[in-house]
Amino acid sequence: MRLFITATNTEVGKTYTTLQLIELAAERGLRPGSMKPIETGVVGIPEDSSTLLKKCQEFNENFRKFVIRDINPYSFPLPAAPYVAKGEERIDLERIVERADRLERECDILFIEGAGGLLVPIECNYFMVDLIRELETPALLVSPSRLGSINDTLLSRMALEREGIDYLWYINLHQEGESFWEITAPYYRECLGELPTELDSVFDRYLDRYGA
Repeated sequence: MRLFITATNTEVGKTYTTLQLIELAAERGLRPGSMKPIETGVVGIPEDSSTLLKKCQEFNENFRKFVIRDINPYSFPLPAAPYVAKGEERIDLERIVERADRLERECDILFIEGAGGLLVPIECNYFMVDLIRELETPALLVSPSRLGSINDTLLSRMALEREGIDYLWYINLHQEGESFWEITAPYYRECLGELPTELDSVFDRYLDRYGA
């Protein structure tokens, strides 16, 4: 099994969410694995990838043989979209797919964390949402709880639905503003019919849908 963690934008809480998912998977008796195909803004060690690998190694001894480069094949120092950050370097998408297949064999569920939002470009006309489709995985869309999130959430949901990608949705209250329940929650509850703020419930829905 695999699940791609994406978000409405950057700095929404993808890594924070993925770390929680790793723990939830372990609590349910699953051996978790993780992958961060592309990480930008890297000075020295890829911080997010390192954190994810260490967390997986706590619960899955198969991942103790891996190093950061195994789960993060591409990292770049410039804090920008992959297309810009990579400069003249080529990102081999086949390599990413092959790496995901290899890592998936070493775990019961592989969490793949994206970079930025769904329309972040990897190439001129190839975006993060295209990588999700290439990896043949459902997605978890992480939304923030700050002002302005309704617009970003609806646009992101439209992008996933347009590409025919099955997805679940989660609101990260870790960034909750004081006014979330007053200015944002009513729309989600009344117009979208759900308010998915409990990650464990969202993850259980994923397991029910895709089987463990």
